[in-house]
Amino acid sequence: MTQHATMSVETPNEGNLNSGMLKLPNDDPDADMKKVLSAQACSVLAELRKTGELCDAIIKVDDWSFPIHRNILSACSPYFRALFTNVQFDHDAHEIKIEEISPDCMAALIDYAYTRHVKLRWSNIEELLPAADRFLVTGLVKQCCEFLKKNINPENCIGIWNFAQTYSCTDLQTEAYNYMLRNFHEVASTSQEFLNMPLEQVTALIDSDYLNIRNEELVFDAVIRWIDHSPDVRKADIAKLLVCIRLGIITTKTFIEKVKPHKYVKECEAAKSIVVEALRLLCDLDWDDMRTADPSNRMSRPRVPYELLFVLGGWSGGTPTNLMEVYDTKADSWVVSKFYDIGARAYHGCATIAHSIFVIGGFDGVEYFNSCRVFNVETKIWSEIAPMNCKRCYVSVAVLEGLIYAMGGFDGQLRLHSVERFQRKTNQWSFIPPMNHRRSDARATSMNGRIYICGGFNGQECLNTVEHYDPVSNQWTLISPMRNRRSGVGVIAYNGMLYALGGFNGITRMNTGERYCPIKKTWSTIPEMYSPRSNFAIEVIDDMVFVIGGFNGVTTIFNVECYDSKADEWYDAHDLSLYRSALSACVVKGLPNVHEYIYSDT
Repeated sequence: MTQHATMSVETPNEGNLNSGMLKLPNDDPDADMKKVLSAQACSVLAELRKTGELCDAIIKVDDWSFPIHRNILSACSPYFRALFTNVQFDHDAHEIKIEEISPDCMAALIDYAYTRHVKLRWSNIEELLPAADRFLVTGLVKQCCEFLKKNINPENCIGIWNFAQTYSCTDLQTEAYNYMLRNFHEVASTSQEFLNMPLEQVTALIDSDYLNIRNEELVFDAVIRWIDHSPDVRKADIAKLLVCIRLGIITTKTFIEKVKPHKYVKECEAAKSIVVEALRLLCDLDWDDMRTADPSNRMSRPRVPYELLFVLGGWSGGTPTNLMEVYDTKADSWVVSKFYDIGARAYHGCATIAHSIFVIGGFDGVEYFNSCRVFNVETKIWSEIAPMNCKRCYVSVAVLEGLIYAMGGFDGQLRLHSVERFQRKTNQWSFIPPMNHRRSDARATSMNGRIYICGGFNGQECLNTVEHYDPVSNQWTLISPMRNRRSGVGVIAYNGMLYALGGFNGITRMNTGERYCPIKKTWSTIPEMYSPRSNFAIEVIDDMVFVIGGFNGVTTIFNVECYDSKADEWYDAHDLSLYRSALSACVVKGLPNVHEYIYSDT
């Protein structure tokens, strides 16, 4: 009698292996003891199977034999339970032959039945999931799906999606499809699986309102790449694909120079009417700068954004404001949200964890705050969290590994070098080692497992010093200083670099920018912004740095511009609804109720 080697990996137990398959409630005071007993029972049963003791059946796969206990397999699999309890089943027959499965796969299934452990690899997942589905081993199906979810990437997401469809793994199918939508450009430009998709799947994908794409030119590029894979067969489908692209919001230059003259478009008779309609839409928008795209027209309807940029509070017209605006990058538009907080504040910090926005410290013209508020973007509810230990106006805020850091600031009397860290689970602020320099009106960000803070004002002069905090060593370290002194600076991590933009050098507001390379440990200049500004909001969205509002040295501004590191160039974006400085911004991703924020009638 031959037995296959067992396979194991650390995965949670799914309950007792007794005949009742009891699932322990979380609030059972004896739950831990029961888990220990369950683990011991599993171990004993597995040992009995290895030695062949008390076994009452043998599963035969090819030339391999596996002694088993029928009640154990019945408890794990409704398939085997039905087999062993069927009135026609010969209970005197000890050998059950299983076809169309490999011995390795059967060994893994039996091990799982006894131990609830299985070692999942790319080499066995494609056989294990169908086998678990065939024998109704739902716990193993779930583990296989979780393995695939954790390992989705641009090269395999389409295959996983098709695989999940075949075996009706709804959650995995949804996860894979959403991954395709969120990462479409990378999938379409690198995946071989994309090239093998049938036309119906490609059109459904690129027609989705939820396709997360920086611009429609990239969708056109994806279409051409798909056709080029088999041009003789696929070029006739160009018209069916063109109608799925939002040609009415592509740039006129791109349409005239790239789309209209392409050989596949020119050679297709059915594409001519699409080209004419797109040109009409583009001309209408070019003639009327104030005209917005018509959401009822499929060709000009913007995609639904995966990320939303929120801007909160600030200083406007001599007073603080509680205004909240939301930027939709797909439509290049700002929407004033009705879900603003009751109190107004400026010179505050802002942070995002999941779908919650945290507003930290600040100033309302009279009072310096240590209070902190949180806005749940899904429920649209504002609430109070624990206050900081210190009042902090001009505070610098960053998030690292789910913890919020509040650094420096001004408490109404002193510029601070103290730092506090907020743990959401305990709703508590605690001090960590102070910075090397006192800093107010600085800015901080997280990058490569560290918190970086740049510039600021120490009460006597604007600073060019930079330091970072390492939570592993629990200490602050000074690094190469910036080339310019910058207070009211904008600081952000972007494509592996640390950017410091604008600010006040003690004499004038600046439009210059520089970036720090953590590998070379040096600063280098980047192209200048269109507008000088300090005390502005800064965030990364759609793989571009956005700078928003601020003070230009003469007046508060509402101008917005964005920087693309690949092009090394600045572009204008749509202006805010309100002139304001000392505001904060944050990005929220994957909102289920995104429509409540991108339309002005919400």
